[in-house]
Amino acid sequence: MKHKETTKTEEVKLPALQIHWIWKKLIEWVSRVDYIYWVILIIISLATAFVLIPDNILNRFWLQIKAQKVLVSLVLVFSAVALSLIWKTGQRIDVWAFMFLNTRGNRPRWIDWTMLGATQIGHGIFAVIMAIVFYLRVDHLLAYEIILGTLTLWLVVELMKMLIRRRRPYINLKDIRIVGERAGGHSFPSGHTSQAFFLATLLFQHFNAGLFGGLILYSIAFLVGITRIYVGMHYPRDVIAGSVLGTAWGLLGAIVNSYIRH
Repeated sequence: MKHKETTKTEEVKLPALQIHWIWKKLIEWVSRVDYIYWVILIIISLATAFVLIPDNILNRFWLQIKAQKVLVSLVLVFSAVALSLIWKTGQRIDVWAFMFLNTRGNRPRWIDWTMLGATQIGHGIFAVIMAIVFYLRVDHLLAYEIILGTLTLWLVVELMKMLIRRRRPYINLKDIRIVGERAGGHSFPSGHTSQAFFLATLLFQHFNAGLFGGLILYSIAFLVGITRIYVGMHYPRDVIAGSVLGTAWGLLGAIVNSYIRH
């Protein structure tokens, strides 16, 4: 569904975070590299990994995936959400829900800061930091699983964005709020949300977190999804699709985890 393009948005500029110049230079360098080169690099890396993995291990892994009915169901749900993007009424509902979460009510500066900080939990850099901590303090294999899962999930998300090409809300909608910097690329699905639900599912399965632990992990992931709408970067269906995709990827990671350790 096409909308009239406009630039009438409320830009909420927050002071830049004070970080070491080395990390700042690294972030700037990474941000300048075009997405397509990252996609090519990850595809080459994964293809190399699959060539090195013995065929009998790949076959056993594929059989375990097919036995996971929940995983298959999540893939079907994700497909249904993606197909729903052609539904015009669904687009109107999407816009209404986005505007409600993005603009309604009082928005003091401390809430903007909190939401902008919380949304970073879904950033790849957060996953790298978590993997380093786990590698040094907890479990080497879990650190590897987080890095591998993050890279492959990012690849899937970017490929889906290039195929679906849904434009971000700030391109199509007027009178919205943008908190922080504008994200580039396309909108569907939400990569931050996918990453947050991937980590929540993987950690829940790995540590057998139980009901209370699961509530904490998935509440954090849910918060990340809400922040993506709050800061003006994603529609609700982008977030829903991201949560489904991330959960499915976390279950896939749990299968890998159980296979490696047994």
